[in-house]
Amino acid sequence: MEPYTYIQDLLVRLLNTPSPTGHTGDIIRLLQTESNRMGLRSSVTTKGALLIQVPGVQNGRRRFLTAHVDTLGGMVKQVLDNGRLRVQRIGGYAWNTVEGEYCGVLASSGQTVSGTILLHNTSVHVNREVGETKRTDENMEIVLDARVKDKADVAALGIQVGDFVAWDPRVVVTDTGYIKSRHLDDKASVAILFGLLQHLVETKSSLPHELDILISNNEEIGYGGNSNISPEIVEYLAVDMGAIGDGLTTDEHCVSICAMDGSGPYHEGFRRQLVHLATEAKLQFAVDIYPFYSSDASAAVRAGADIRHALIGPGVANSHAYERTHVDALRNTFQLLDRYVRTEIPE
Repeated sequence: MEPYTYIQDLLVRLLNTPSPTGHTGDIIRLLQTESNRMGLRSSVTTKGALLIQVPGVQNGRRRFLTAHVDTLGGMVKQVLDNGRLRVQRIGGYAWNTVEGEYCGVLASSGQTVSGTILLHNTSVHVNREVGETKRTDENMEIVLDARVKDKADVAALGIQVGDFVAWDPRVVVTDTGYIKSRHLDDKASVAILFGLLQHLVETKSSLPHELDILISNNEEIGYGGNSNISPEIVEYLAVDMGAIGDGLTTDEHCVSICAMDGSGPYHEGFRRQLVHLATEAKLQFAVDIYPFYSSDASAAVRAGADIRHALIGPGVANSHAYERTHVDALRNTFQLLDRYVRTEIPE
């Protein structure tokens, strides 16, 4: 299968598989099935991430790539007397970005109960203060699509405190090449990495250095890729979304190369190598600074890994809301990664 077709098809499958941080078993199993199909060696770590190893000529100096499959979501915090639910947010997002969103409560009973997240007393016909009301943890509620009127009815559905909540991704692929969905951060990058793996297998490519790929599952809460880094790892490349906004040059068509984020500067030499490769290949790319951002590579450095670290990814608009990217960004990111893993690690 042509790599871009595979990337897009896998991305849609991933987006439609719920995986809020803490509830990633199903999607990790899906990806391990994919890696097994390719004949790659993989294992699930104690924390529940997926580690894939790709052979190379040298294993004394190795590379490490990561993308995270966990997403924003919620957890049932309280069952109210009227049968509605209060939710604790998982990950950093504002309530207004999910207000009115459909969701699924992943009940302890094993079933998924659909619902909608709404402001308490949200009807403008009975509440003239709807527009001015601040959205807080105390007034946002999930209304279940079930006949419930009290706590006992909710308990009968198998729902209890601690159950996960997954927001409806609403995946749309347009005729113009745009992909609209929640959780493109970072399922777009996961799909690209698997597209790269398939391409390497199908072309029987021989890499100069052994490659470890970690599909992490705790990035949205800060520590996804901070372990399973062998002492032979020299370069650590996080593949995560490129943020788009005022003062930045990244857009939905390019591969973003991050010079610095909230954790500090990335390794200068590594970053300049990636810029050189993108320039040489005439890729559409941008270099930006993201002040309110951190990556799995940052987490690895904070954990004490002695590595050169860098961050790239497809440009994704509206981060931590209803996001959008374009197939161009997937292609540019794939092509940069394909060129990168075929180069020698500099001394």
